[in-house]
Amino acid sequence: MKNQFNQLWILASLITLFSCNDKKLTEVVEVPLPTKEEKITIGVPEDVKAEPGSFELTKLPFAYDALAPAIRSLTMETHYSKHYLTYTNNLNKEIATTEFENAPIEDILKKLDMNNAKLRQSAGGYYNHTLYFNNLTPKEQPPKDTLAGSISKEFGSFANLTSQFKNEATKQFGSGWVWLVVDKAGKLQITTTENQDNPLMRNALIPGTPILGIDLWEHAYYLDYQNRKGSYIDAFYKLINWEKVNENYKTALTKVKKY
Repeated sequence: MKNQFNQLWILASLITLFSCNDKKLTEVVEVPLPTKEEKITIGVPEDVKAEPGSFELTKLPFAYDALAPAIRSLTMETHYSKHYLTYTNNLNKEIATTEFENAPIEDILKKLDMNNAKLRQSAGGYYNHTLYFNNLTPKEQPPKDTLAGSISKEFGSFANLTSQFKNEATKQFGSGWVWLVVDKAGKLQITTTENQDNPLMRNALIPGTPILGIDLWEHAYYLDYQNRKGSYIDAFYKLINWEKVNENYKTALTKVKKY
C-alpha cells in the first residue's frame, strides 16, 4: 500500500511539473562523461598522395588550419585527405586501360556514359573538388580585372551576383553544387547540379565551363555548422579566391572564342 502511495505521489509530481504556467516542457537527459581523453592529430596536406595513375591531387595552397574558424582544420583535412583523395583514386582505377586513360578530365566529363555511375561519380568528384580547393583563400578579396567588369555588366553588381549565388545555394536540396559558369555563348550564369555532376556533363541544365563552385555535401560543412548550412555558405563566400576565379574566367572565354 505504501509503495502504491509513493507511485501515485511521483505521478502527481510529474503531472504538476509538465503543467506549469509557462507550458514549457523540461527534459533532463543524462550525458555520459568520456572515459578517457581523446586527441585528434591533424596532418599536413603535403603528406597526402594519390595512388599511381593518370590524375594527382591538386596541391592545397594553404595549411589545413588557414581558413579557421570559417572552415576548421578537421573539416579541411577530412575533406581533402579523405573525400577528395578517394574520388581521385577511384577515378584512376576506373579509367585504367580504357580510352579515357591519360585524357584531360574535361574530355572525360563531356564524353562519359551517364549510366556509368562509378565513373560519373569519381570523375565528377575529382573535377569538382579540384576546382573547389583551388578557389579558396584565407584572404578576403573582391573580384577584379576582366571578371569584375563582366559581373557588373551581366548581374548589375557584385552584390546581385552574391545574392543570387547564395540564394541558389540555400535552396539546393540534398547533396550537390552551385556553380558560376561561362556558358557556350560566353555569358556568366549561375546553375546547380546534384551529387557530383557538373555543367560539363551531358545532363547539364546550363552547359558551360565552371569557374567557381561551392560544395554543398554535408562533408564540406557539417562538422563546423551542423544544420546551419546558411552560415557555411556565408563563410565560404568570404573565402573565395577571386583572382583565381578571374583566371578561370579568362581561360573559359578562350574556349568560346570571346577573349
